[in-house]
Amino acid sequence: MKTDCLLIHKDDNVVVALKPLAKGKVVTAGGETILLKTGIPAGHKIARRQIGKGENVIKYGHPIGHATTEIPAGEWVHTHNLKTNLSGTLDYTYRPERPRPPVPEANRVLPAGEVSFNGYIRENGDVGIRNEIWVINTVGCINKTAEAIARIADERFSDKGRPETRGIDGVYHFPHPFGCSQLGDDLRNTQKILAGLVHHPNAGGVLVLGLGCENNHIDEFKKILGDYDERRVKFLAAQEVEDETGEALRLLEELAGYAATFKREPVPVAKLKVGLKCGGSDGFSGISANPLVGTFCDLLVSRGGTAVLTEVPEIFGAETILMARAENEEIFTKIVKLVNGFKDYYLRHRQPVYENPSPGNKAGGITTLEEKSLGCIEKGGSSPVVEVLAYGERLEKTGLHLLEGPGNDLVSVTALAAAGAQLILFTTGRGTPYGGPVPTVKIATTSQLYQKKKHWIDFDAGEILTGITGLEELAEQLFTYVIDVASGRAYTRNEINGAREVAILKDGIYL
Repeated sequence: MKTDCLLIHKDDNVVVALKPLAKGKVVTAGGETILLKTGIPAGHKIARRQIGKGENVIKYGHPIGHATTEIPAGEWVHTHNLKTNLSGTLDYTYRPERPRPPVPEANRVLPAGEVSFNGYIRENGDVGIRNEIWVINTVGCINKTAEAIARIADERFSDKGRPETRGIDGVYHFPHPFGCSQLGDDLRNTQKILAGLVHHPNAGGVLVLGLGCENNHIDEFKKILGDYDERRVKFLAAQEVEDETGEALRLLEELAGYAATFKREPVPVAKLKVGLKCGGSDGFSGISANPLVGTFCDLLVSRGGTAVLTEVPEIFGAETILMARAENEEIFTKIVKLVNGFKDYYLRHRQPVYENPSPGNKAGGITTLEEKSLGCIEKGGSSPVVEVLAYGERLEKTGLHLLEGPGNDLVSVTALAAAGAQLILFTTGRGTPYGGPVPTVKIATTSQLYQKKKHWIDFDAGEILTGITGLEELAEQLFTYVIDVASGRAYTRNEINGAREVAILKDGIYL
């Protein structure tokens, strides 16, 4: 690395170690030299100057908490001497700020051919980036039945291992435990998420498989599903037929025949909808991978595309920055409701609102929720927030959205997919094999993680830290890679590894 530590913002009173540093080492950051009082792990904070007891610790130009004791210059700043400033719910005032304008068209280095991707245009105008068949079960009781049916159908109808090309990328099933013994909002959430998956354009055909006696039986589910194309969506209640496997395979053959009629064709990038997620964050997340995704996000939005930011508990402490970027006062009010609503969710269950970061986050250098949140919202770039979606709602506008969802990787990625995101950009400082129901691009915060976990990770943001590649240039490379994934010229590690999972939010009781 070209330097040992990094000053992120000129007003910061801490710097970040870019590699493990020994006690007694002299480092330079922001034109100042600092003598290290202790050893500092990579990604962790060092006091740039003396910080008094009770004084705010500043990172990213904003407070990330206060010092619980006097911290001399060169001292390690972490959980032993830094505490959050956050508590309870807050009142907010609408104070709009002018966001940084998107990158001008003339300043982009992207090749002209990258303004489009090759996708599947569905009958209703939606665009998919894969042509798959999905088996969506209404209830968890038939997970194994659905799994077995999908496995047989995948062998019969997909292109995998076949010399001829039918144009079917695969047949997939996504197990979940819900759909019965649920009441009220829990049942409705299950239905909305499953309905979003049924409508997802990455599926050229969908078999909705029910048992027959569940709360979410097919007739009730259809009320939430709304309009659908009978050629694309088929239904089967397992209790109503003698041979559910044989009947399911007959319907799946019909669906495969319909899906095979779709071929890739050029589609404007404005039709691309990308979900934004971070998991297993570390001290570099807000410096490399998240700003990289934010710059990508601005490129996409400036071309008319759509990006969706979720993980509401991980914007606590940074929410006013997003509120200032609300397109209008109505959107500001929706953001306030989103944030305070999630705080009330914790308080209703008598849980601490700010029980975050996770142990893995802390080991990677993140101390407080403010620090995590300020790094997290970097994924949203600088575009205006045009809409706020409730959990289970689907995208209708273009531009940057906020989506109600928790920090949990599986639940939030599923919500992004159900909202209509065709792929996910997932930044990570610790690494994860996880993948959602749609292509999930894992982006490593450091080159060390990328090299260590290439079988999990798709893209290396660590080149920003090493100085090999600048932020804008690497964002252009990420943009090109995403276009390749969307066009079927590249497949993500989660697709290659068969890592596809869903999870649904649960709040209330079981019957």
